[in-house]
Amino acid sequence: MTSGKSPTLLVRIERWPIQGSFTISRGTKTEAITVVAEVSQGGLTGRGECVPYARYGEKAEGVLRALEGLRTAVADGLDRGALQAALPPGAARNALDCALIDLEAKRSSQRAWELLARPQPQPCTTAYTISLDLPEAMAAAVAAVAHRPLLKIKLGGEGDEARIAAVRQAAPKAQLIVDANEAWTPSSLERNLHACAAAGVTLVEQPLRAGQDELLAKIRRPIAVCADESVHDRQSLEGLRARYDAVNIKLDKTGGLTEALAMADAARDLGFQIMVGCMVGTSLSMAPATLLTPIARFVDLDGPLLLARDRDHALHYDGSLIYPPEADLWG
Repeated sequence: MTSGKSPTLLVRIERWPIQGSFTISRGTKTEAITVVAEVSQGGLTGRGECVPYARYGEKAEGVLRALEGLRTAVADGLDRGALQAALPPGAARNALDCALIDLEAKRSSQRAWELLARPQPQPCTTAYTISLDLPEAMAAAVAAVAHRPLLKIKLGGEGDEARIAAVRQAAPKAQLIVDANEAWTPSSLERNLHACAAAGVTLVEQPLRAGQDELLAKIRRPIAVCADESVHDRQSLEGLRARYDAVNIKLDKTGGLTEALAMADAARDLGFQIMVGCMVGTSLSMAPATLLTPIARFVDLDGPLLLARDRDHALHYDGSLIYPPEADLWG
């Protein structure tokens, strides 16, 4: 941080209604609960947003307390390097890491990708997510968006063979990604993988519970499999070799863009394909993740498309095409 008035940290919880509801194998929600961190100094403010996730033991109130506990450290000049040690990977660190990057970019009059010496993101295609439901309901939902080039289909275990067959019939031309969110069992794994292959699915995310990954190394996988709940930061990568073909990098798991970029580089060196993903949040959550899109094989940054409304200066979506953020939003 520069000399002069000390930086200040403000943190708040926000609630954003979802269009209808969003259902995966672990349950249904009707709103996105986010935590926003703002670091201000010298008339400039950097912002970051995170989405606490109960699957990883996170709640918005706990994330809020963790960030508020760093107010003194921020005032004393906490930078991104020190932040990596001050908080573990997770939602809280993500919000503050992205806020610090945003502030650094504003202070240097650079865009975030210039600041971080990364390629400028270009417009790219994002997946559009279809919630878990009965096969006929999912087919109807897919038929309404079958013009989109990339669809992400949430599955949930029993009945998934019928679901994916119904979805493919409703969207014969779309590229399909399937996300089981750990809902498959060792006994159903190969059957469901072959059903997805028969439907022309390109990628399957996290079919088994984290910790059961070793089974994936013992079978012949007919299509590529991507780790999500099993991978968080660079420390997670080595143990996934031979088990997964791709890794889903989410800033709320890595603890911010700083670690996400380092993780992406390490994952590519290990031969993994990169997917950049998200929780359901506003454009402020998605904006930093767009810096990963130039090296991503799959982009899944559709969170704002699932909301009833988005924040001011939102990302621009043209159908499934997502554009880089304007400086008024982030970076």
